[in-house]
Amino acid sequence: MDKVVANAADAIADIDDRAVVGISGFGASHNFPVDLIQACAAKEISGLTLVCNSLGVTEDHPRRLVTAGRVSCLRAAFSARAAVPDSSAQQQSPVPIDVELIPQGILVERLRAAGAGLGPFYSPVGVDTDLADGREIRHFDGRDHLLEYPLHLDYAFVYAAAADRAGNVAFRGTSENLAPSVAKAAKVVIVQVDEIFEVGELPTDEIDLPGVFVDRVVRSASTRVPAWSQRRDDDERRLYHGKPGLTPREIGRWIAELLPHGSYVNLGVGLPTQVSDFVTGRDISLHAENGALGYSERLSVEHADPDAYNAGGEPIMLGPGASVFDSVRAFEIARGGHLDAVVLGAFQVDARGSFANWTTPRMGGGAIGGAMDLIVAPGRLIIAMRHTERNGRPKVVSALDYPLTGKEIVDIVVTDLAVMERDTAGAEGFVLRRVAAGFEPHEILELTEAPLRIDLWGSAPPPPVT
Repeated sequence: MDKVVANAADAIADIDDRAVVGISGFGASHNFPVDLIQACAAKEISGLTLVCNSLGVTEDHPRRLVTAGRVSCLRAAFSARAAVPDSSAQQQSPVPIDVELIPQGILVERLRAAGAGLGPFYSPVGVDTDLADGREIRHFDGRDHLLEYPLHLDYAFVYAAAADRAGNVAFRGTSENLAPSVAKAAKVVIVQVDEIFEVGELPTDEIDLPGVFVDRVVRSASTRVPAWSQRRDDDERRLYHGKPGLTPREIGRWIAELLPHGSYVNLGVGLPTQVSDFVTGRDISLHAENGALGYSERLSVEHADPDAYNAGGEPIMLGPGASVFDSVRAFEIARGGHLDAVVLGAFQVDARGSFANWTTPRMGGGAIGGAMDLIVAPGRLIIAMRHTERNGRPKVVSALDYPLTGKEIVDIVVTDLAVMERDTAGAEGFVLRRVAAGFEPHEILELTEAPLRIDLWGSAPPPPVT
């Protein structure tokens, strides 16, 4: 049973117009089956439905199928990125393209349901958001749920570290993420690998995807070169009233001081990733929705393992006690209530603790990612963000201007000027608990639109979030 084909062009030769193609890979740049993507983009076909977590950021990534005009429908957790101008699928495509944004964990579950032979299911993810418009909602166990449908694929393009000739596949590190779910949902599964072994050479307990799910295997045409996400300027300070606020690293340290020992904590992309640099040596286990638990500080690219990265695509340390797994398990941990805290970035937080973080009018699309899944049972929700926009407009507002991510769920906001805790004693607003050096409480009030009551923690170390 030899499933190895000569090259990527042969592997995708039978794909035709209007096929539904799922592509594994994560974030902006990691573990995409680039040879299969390029071969498909070179084929004269059209009307594809593309299913993926993200389009990526280069022409080696799924966006190549969009820019080549091969795609008429995109189903993804990211159709644009806030930090990348003109990144939306509609802006990149030379042909009309319909976009369905799907929360990352629900994208995985819809694929999993298709692969498992299951029917529709209900989920609490995204119930209060624009994603619920026109959808069936039912009430179970004290909360509303949205009806979701299995997501069946015609073809799956998957990257893995290795496979044998019978199609047994071994992933490595955090490279597994969505790949098993994408594979199991497809009629035809094509896996691009770095190494091909004879049958029996792969240890049985290292096989992550059995050959029964795989139809074709092709060796990568060239050596993989990791494309790491660019780290923010960790030492950048924004000026307020002519005075510098905290750096991103200092925001991360403040948040780390709030995390209690013995806690499991998810860190979202952007500013939240800074927290990981300040938990080494503490009894805190970090969780990433791409499939890692127990990781620690971020590493320089020079010391990076291409298959060890966080949700932001940055290289991380996987030390003693760490574990890696696929996205199904990652979101079981999150939605199943096993986290003590979640740290997310945001565009805005309002007076009632609702927040927005997935789209703005300038983006031309959305970057839902896993946030809506993570807030189903977040433990305590901490928001990390700058205190104002670059034009000075407050980000802690009376009411949201941007589409909702989570309704009345934020517990603490940490900015480059202050720590603000949700005011549970009043109907709305926050309590000012900590102020950056060089600033006075009245200055924070001037830069905050939502009601803000002053009750500082004082000079003692801040109490951990419980």
